[in-house]
Amino acid sequence: MRTNYNLPEGMRYSLLLERREFYEKEFDISAVEKWLSEHRNPLSTVFAAVIGRHTGIFLSRFKDYTKAPVVIDDYENLKDAKKQIATFLPEGVYYDRNVYEDLGACGRCKKPYGECWGCKGFLGQELAFDIDPENIPCPKCGTLAEKMKRGQGLGFCEHELEIAKFQALGLSEELGKRFERTEVVYSGRGYHVHVFDKKAQTMVRAKRRELALGMKAKGYYIDSWVTEGESRLIRLPFSLHAMVSRIVLPVKKERLPAFDPVKDYGCRPKFL
Repeated sequence: MRTNYNLPEGMRYSLLLERREFYEKEFDISAVEKWLSEHRNPLSTVFAAVIGRHTGIFLSRFKDYTKAPVVIDDYENLKDAKKQIATFLPEGVYYDRNVYEDLGACGRCKKPYGECWGCKGFLGQELAFDIDPENIPCPKCGTLAEKMKRGQGLGFCEHELEIAKFQALGLSEELGKRFERTEVVYSGRGYHVHVFDKKAQTMVRAKRRELALGMKAKGYYIDSWVTEGESRLIRLPFSLHAMVSRIVLPVKKERLPAFDPVKDYGCRPKFL
């Protein structure tokens, strides 16, 4: 069922033809490879495509795959992975933050995801923080609970988007006091703050939970379950967020104060 969420002016759902145009002509897999290479082995990365869960826009032949992400872990190279992603014309593309000793062996494992943390083939998970604009109370839009009552749980306005940006900047600076390698990514709706220190990768879930609670206590509107490791997927930089027609984009911290994803052409796909 398709829901029309309230979004900032100019942000809208991407049509299938527009998704095709993006993934065939604009999706920069070389930029993806470069970004991943700075943090992990790109060819040992699991990708996932969300077909049409929120927009209700998807190719009819994939109607049975809209409930859960489609995993892409069997590919020859990243160009092949791009080809597979483009086949689905997805609503969103993610990558698995987990780091595995043997991707093939883990792919054949039948254990549920929650048991990865106790497995000898599991080497850790990239630490990340997710700040979504709809979580931020707004004088105009109300609280998240109030928006959910109106069926607007994923809707947001420009004010909430601006606050989310400065939350991401402040969180990145806060995390910089204890970690050396942090990076901010505009996620299409909100912001992700990644921590790439090796010591962060091996943090156990209890320590991640403690860290998440500490940041929330400081006033940051983060989704704790992402930081705690309950969710292993996070949006893939340079992919298309088809719910808002924006490109997922790494943003340098010094550029963040002036960054405006509503107007910035760096995150606007060419079909707009």
